[in-house]
Amino acid sequence: MILNDLKAALDRGVPVRILTGNYLGITQPSALYLIKKELGNRVDLRFYNDKERSFHPKSYIFHYNNMGEIYIGSSNISRSALTSGIEWNYRFNSLGDKKNFDLFYAAFADLFKNHSIVIDDQELTRYSRNWHKPAVSKDLAKYDDLEDATDTNTETLFQPRGAQIEALYALQDSRAEGATKGLVQAATGVGKTYLAAFDSAQYQRVLFVAHREEILKQAALSFRNVRQSDDYGFFYGKQKDTDKSVIFASVATLGRSEYLTEEFFAPDYFDYLVIDEFHHAVNEQYQRIVAYFKPKFLLGLTATPERLDGKNIYEICDYNVPYEISLKEAINKGVLVPFHYYGIYDETDYSSLHLVKGRYDEKELNETYIGNVKRYDLIYKYYKKYGSKRALGFCCSRKHAEEMAKEFCKRGIKAVAVYSNADGEFAEDRDKAIARLKDQDIQVIFSVDMFNEGVDIAALDMVMFLRPTESPTVFLQQLGRGLRISKGKEFLNVLDFIGNYEKAGRAPLLLSGAKALEEKPIHDYSSIEYPDDCIIDFDMRLIDLFKEMDKKSLSIKERIKQEFYRVKELLDGKVPTRMELFTYMDDDIYRYCIKHAKENPFRRYLDFLNEINELSAMEQEVYFGIGREFLTLIETTDMQKVYKIPILYSFYHDGDIRLAVKDEEVLEAWKTFFDNGTNWKDFAPDISYADYKSMTDKQHLSKAKSMPIKFLRASGKGFFVEKAGYALAIREDLESVIGNVAFKEHMKDILEYRTMEYYRRRYAE
Repeated sequence: MILNDLKAALDRGVPVRILTGNYLGITQPSALYLIKKELGNRVDLRFYNDKERSFHPKSYIFHYNNMGEIYIGSSNISRSALTSGIEWNYRFNSLGDKKNFDLFYAAFADLFKNHSIVIDDQELTRYSRNWHKPAVSKDLAKYDDLEDATDTNTETLFQPRGAQIEALYALQDSRAEGATKGLVQAATGVGKTYLAAFDSAQYQRVLFVAHREEILKQAALSFRNVRQSDDYGFFYGKQKDTDKSVIFASVATLGRSEYLTEEFFAPDYFDYLVIDEFHHAVNEQYQRIVAYFKPKFLLGLTATPERLDGKNIYEICDYNVPYEISLKEAINKGVLVPFHYYGIYDETDYSSLHLVKGRYDEKELNETYIGNVKRYDLIYKYYKKYGSKRALGFCCSRKHAEEMAKEFCKRGIKAVAVYSNADGEFAEDRDKAIARLKDQDIQVIFSVDMFNEGVDIAALDMVMFLRPTESPTVFLQQLGRGLRISKGKEFLNVLDFIGNYEKAGRAPLLLSGAKALEEKPIHDYSSIEYPDDCIIDFDMRLIDLFKEMDKKSLSIKERIKQEFYRVKELLDGKVPTRMELFTYMDDDIYRYCIKHAKENPFRRYLDFLNEINELSAMEQEVYFGIGREFLTLIETTDMQKVYKIPILYSFYHDGDIRLAVKDEEVLEAWKTFFDNGTNWKDFAPDISYADYKSMTDKQHLSKAKSMPIKFLRASGKGFFVEKAGYALAIREDLESVIGNVAFKEHMKDILEYRTMEYYRRRYAE
């Protein structure tokens, strides 16, 4: 209502000024984002900026043609304040009390002019990232909850809230800058499906893709609530709707080649494409869907963008991430409950178990766990110690889940096992098990990867990790099952049973929301900051264990080699390209490579392959000739800016490598690159999208010649030369090698890798 009034005033040409405080952090960022989203730059929005004094006035000043009016009082803009709560306000005007009106208005004008800063996008982003929900807000929320519970006549209104508002503003801004795809990373519980429904509401035809039917059905309900329309259908199993405005499709069905045809959907049929659980989008079926459809906008949604099985999802959206809210930020903002994490020492010895493609062998894990009475007693002991009404335990296999349910039932705790194609004595259908857990008919569900995504039990008060934490993605997905807010729930207990397995001790890093420990030993957590009201508690024996594991860790050079062979194994024995190694490589190792040029295989990849005897015969021809020198040059040439990339692409010319490029050929590659998505933002500092779009071909060519072409000639080790009638040429003695298939493949690989690495660096910055 207030926003509508402000819009009406602005439409009449009335200036609107808003001053809010950021010292105590009372003002929710989402409220400011909503004002910016709805009113844009028409409203003068500012922060009070004197940190020596608190700022907590609440007043509204109106200027009319013949008078002014001021409201001063305690009212917050909340359900309680504006409806049934006790709030006192005082109103007076300039006709009845001009002296005090002038006094208050002068005080406001001084604060606004002399003690404030403008809230632009950068300031708002900074404020949002650092905002913590004040304790007083949590107390006040209890009263709103009580009123909501007793107000049975209130009609549910589906409107964006909190972080959703911030994300909608960021997506709107990203599209205004020319983006056609983007990734939203938001912790579980933020409401990503509703976000997609809100953001896509302005588009006529929408495709929502996910890998589980339960997710599709839940999404359909969300979209129906937002769009207030029954014009939606499904594309999975035997149901193949093709004439609805919104289609919810299973990737397993739609991703098949026979359905990606004009007979079912034209490539441009959908205006808006949503890929849920976007970390799966690296898989072949998802890739076919993404490659086939040409929507006006593609939105990826994920709670866990860390690489799944090593694959890098950021590449698919060119590292365009308009909005992200980490686990830590979500807890700090009160979107999720805090966790109490307990790292429990588990004597299980993993040193003799085999790793297959980065994971422990299931058969060997079963042999280690099943029948291990000492471990059963350990798990039960800590379950009882911390207490739980509704718990979820994550196991390594069906047999393991069955055994855990059996052992808990023997000890008097009602438990079931949930897994696909369940047929065991303690097995239970997932939906039935969830219903029984909610009703407290059972106390524990032991599961195998059936609760990672798409299922939420808000009342969960405990999760137990009963197998090695191998994947950051899976760890955070499973943790997220228990972090949703539920009435009466103050925190989530997390029991992690840790032995000497690979990557043991990484959980605290994930729980902190940090990206990497850089080069610190895994037992050094001294500088890690955790979310508000969270507890991290390790058994002291684990600290000793981590120290011992650090001593035995490989040198970084050996770890890089080991990582290369792990990726090669993932690719079924194929020698990985630079892009494949980049895509699958462990993040911590990759970050080390980037910071240490000497050990970085991406800088001289042919040298690296030669050192470990992985060069093919055709690659050896390139390696022991002039081709290697040229490839090494484009691998190592400085690219703090992006300008050299399109020039090099003009030489590559889709594999038909040129020895010289004309002005028009440079211009074509140049504009193709900068016209892609938001690449134009790297064209020049402080340039707007409108400025870029208005540039002439002459201006583009001038930029290309004055910067990258000039620098390539100067720093190209003699490979880049002048040639009459051409913008730039490369030495003619390269003619003998440009026809070599291996040379072409490596040149393409280098350009793709360096482009993606540039995007990664830009995103990180």
